[in-house]
Amino acid sequence: MRVMPIRYSSDVAAMTRFYQVLGLRVGSASRPGGWIEMPAEGGMLAIHRSSGQDAGRCELAFEVGEPLEDVAERLRAAGFEPEPPVDEGFGFSMRVQDPDGVWVQLNLYDRELYT
Repeated sequence: MRVMPIRYSSDVAAMTRFYQVLGLRVGSASRPGGWIEMPAEGGMLAIHRSSGQDAGRCELAFEVGEPLEDVAERLRAAGFEPEPPVDEGFGFSMRVQDPDGVWVQLNLYDRELYT
């Protein structure tokens, strides 16, 4: 079993581009373009077109395996402005808004903090 949050969006193409910048890859998609799967190492994100009140619904967090500064640099280069990384009890986190204005949290865990 794997986690597959469904992200409703009014612009599937922009949302797909945003998550590609974060490191997800494009998987299966519906022919009309209203649904796309984006596999990742620890699960999958499904993006579903919605023109109603569901657009923008979903809160996401991802564990990253690289310095948050590297992720922030890629995001800025693609036109997305993340908040500065925050020192957390588990490592570091950073938030960025996707094209619909929904916050996405990126976590870099320091496993030594748990031992």
